[in-house]
Amino acid sequence: MATLNWKKEIQPLIKKYKGKQHPLDHHHRPYELLVMVVLSAQDSDRNINKIAPELFNAFPDMKSLSDADAESLFPYVQKVRSSRKKTAWLLEIAAQIKEDKNIPSTLDGLTQLPGIGRKSANVIMREMGVKAEGIIVDLHVVRVAPRLGLATGTDPKKLEKQMMEVLDSKDWGEAGMAISFLGREICRPTNPKCPECIMSKVCNHYNTNIL
Repeated sequence: MATLNWKKEIQPLIKKYKGKQHPLDHHHRPYELLVMVVLSAQDSDRNINKIAPELFNAFPDMKSLSDADAESLFPYVQKVRSSRKKTAWLLEIAAQIKEDKNIPSTLDGLTQLPGIGRKSANVIMREMGVKAEGIIVDLHVVRVAPRLGLATGTDPKKLEKQMMEVLDSKDWGEAGMAISFLGREICRPTNPKCPECIMSKVCNHYNTNIL
């Protein structure tokens, strides 16, 4: 399986999920996306989507968030995991950015903000439609990429580096999200639906454990 041309073999998966919006319901607004990505760390997209309407009704843009303090913001995010830490991160981000138009759209600019690592930055850039500088590696990708044989190990940064070496840079923006969607829908942690998977022909896990 190591000799596979992944630039070619990944195409059916990219085609299947290309352009599909991330499960965070951000209404294509970079401000909402940025806030929700920060809140979603170690929490579920479903939970963030649930608290988002009230949060954004109270703080509709970066300007209003920059005028907030911990006392006014915390009630809207208190049901999120690590809510006090994330409250502080959001207030710090808003103090730095001040207005929606100043939201960074580069990996370097985004990862300099508190609470945003490479994965979060890659998600934001993909949803903003800017040129990818890396590949999204969320918990689903950490599971699925090694199963496929696309990369090895469990370290997100190392997995990302390996995938960037074998995939075409023009596909970086969609590849990680496509693998994530595959993990959410088909390649589940237990009882993966291998017969339904469009990657089964080239999947290392399927070809070594199932067949």
